[in-house]
Amino acid sequence: MKILIIYTGGTIGMKQDPATGSLVPFDFSQIENEVPELKKFGFRLDTISFDPLIDSSNIQPDFWIRLVNLIGSNHDLYDGFVILHGTDTMSYSASALSFMLENLSKPVVFTGSQLPIGMLRTDGKENLISAIEIAAATKNGLPMVPEVSIFFKNELYRGNRTTKYNVEHFNAFRSFNYPPLAIAGINVKYNTLAIHYPEKDVALICHTQLDTRVGVLKIFPGISEFLLDSVLNTENLRSIVIETFGSGNAPTAPWFLDKIKTAVKRGLIIMNITQCQEGSVDMEKYETGLLLKNIGVIGGYDSTFESAITKLFFLQAKYDDNKLVAQKLLTSFSGEITI
Repeated sequence: MKILIIYTGGTIGMKQDPATGSLVPFDFSQIENEVPELKKFGFRLDTISFDPLIDSSNIQPDFWIRLVNLIGSNHDLYDGFVILHGTDTMSYSASALSFMLENLSKPVVFTGSQLPIGMLRTDGKENLISAIEIAAATKNGLPMVPEVSIFFKNELYRGNRTTKYNVEHFNAFRSFNYPPLAIAGINVKYNTLAIHYPEKDVALICHTQLDTRVGVLKIFPGISEFLLDSVLNTENLRSIVIETFGSGNAPTAPWFLDKIKTAVKRGLIIMNITQCQEGSVDMEKYETGLLLKNIGVIGGYDSTFESAITKLFFLQAKYDDNKLVAQKLLTSFSGEITI
C-alpha cells in the first residue's frame, strides 16, 4: 500500500521553534519522526511539500491546477492521496478538485488542523492518522472512499458538500445537506450507501482549465439599485451566484426583477442558492421564488456556496456557450447537489 501525502501549507505543518517560541513549518520528509505512530501502518508513505508553502487565504485557481497535475502524474503510483491544507479555503479546494478529477477512482482526502501538529492538545495528529487510514482503506481490493473528501474531527465528508463553520472548535467543518461518508470512533465506520463508487475501468480525466468570470450577489433587506447595477454590469462576467432568502426567495420590487430579467436576456447566468446553511432552493414553493424562475434564474438545489462557485469555474472553462453551461448546472457531476 502506497499513500502520497501532499503538504500545501496550513496550521497542521507547524511546530514551535524552541529557541524563539514562534511557529515554523517542519520538514515533512521527516513526518514519521514528528508522528511516530505512522510507522505502525506498515505501508509506504511518501511526501511532497509545496515550496513555498501557501497560506490558505492565498489560494487561487492555479493552485488547484497544480494539485490536479500532481495527482494526475502520480495517480498510477499510489493507492491514495492525503492533502494537508489550511482550513479557511479547504472546502473551496475540495469542491474544485471534485470537478477537475473526473472519473476519480482513488481516495483524495483533505485534512488539516486547528492547532499545529507540534503543540500539546493538537488535533493534527488524529486528523492526519485517520486521513491516511481512510485513504488506504480497501474492501475486496477496491478503495472504500474513491472520491474527494475532507476528514476533520472524527468525520469524513464529501468535499463538495462542506463548509467551514467554526473557527475555534476542533469540529471546524459541517456537511449540512449530506451525511458523513465515514465516522471514526474506535473503528472507522463507512457509510457505503452515501459514498460514490465510479464505473470500473474508466480512465481518470484531469481538467486543468478554469474560467473565473463569476460574480456574487448576496440579497439583503435594503439592497439598492446602485449595488445591483454594479454587480450585474460588472465587465466580462459570464455568471453570478445569487444568495437568496430561505428556499430561493428575493425581493419582488419591479425594479429588482426588471434588472435581473435584463441581465439574463443578455446572456448572464444567474444561479440561485440559499443563504441558509441547511436546505435546498425550491423556486416553485413561493411566489417570490417563482418570479425569479420565470425570468430565467437557475435553481442551485442544495449546493454549498463553495461548490457553486467552483462548479461554474469548471463548466465555463469546458463550454463556451452560456446556454450549455446553464443546462449543465442542473446536473450533479460528483454528488454536489441532490436533485
